[in-house]
Amino acid sequence: MLDLLALITIIVWPFIPLFWIPVHFFTGFFRNLGLITYLIPFFTWLPIAFIMYQNRVFLLQYKIEFPVVLNIIGVLLLAIGAILHIWTGKLLGAWGLIGLPEISTRIKGRLVTEGIFSVIRHPTYLAHTLMFSGIFLITGVISVGIITLLDFLIINAIVIPLEEKELLSRFGEEYKLYKKKVPRFFPVK
Repeated sequence: MLDLLALITIIVWPFIPLFWIPVHFFTGFFRNLGLITYLIPFFTWLPIAFIMYQNRVFLLQYKIEFPVVLNIIGVLLLAIGAILHIWTGKLLGAWGLIGLPEISTRIKGRLVTEGIFSVIRHPTYLAHTLMFSGIFLITGVISVGIITLLDFLIINAIVIPLEEKELLSRFGEEYKLYKKKVPRFFPVK
């Protein structure tokens, strides 16, 4: 069961950067494509997912046996991350969570600044980091640990800056003021 959790994490993760990096980097292009945008990462991700599945034995064989206390911390991180993701989804709505305002001129969206968004600007990405970290501590699978680190680095170095540039162009001064008041990824006090 733990191997299945690790395998799902390993296989599903590439979809995140395969969708969000191009969408935020080439927003105008994807707005012209509209809903077809959702097919592109699916078809680029599918062969990667197949290759990962074919190599699942290799990807799952290297493990760290964590003490039970770290396994428990992992369960807590996974639960907190899942709750944070659900909360973020509730605030953004389904369209906001899947990025429809970024690829459609019909869906305007609004700048969400309440709830968890009043504490950090990118709670969805923090939720991913918490969930991936939790799964790593629960399963001990090194590949999940690598994905956790890769996700954190790619999200913070590429995705968030691209997303913030797009949000700034969409919301202008309102986003600029919000950005000054609320930290990017970690709550500060």
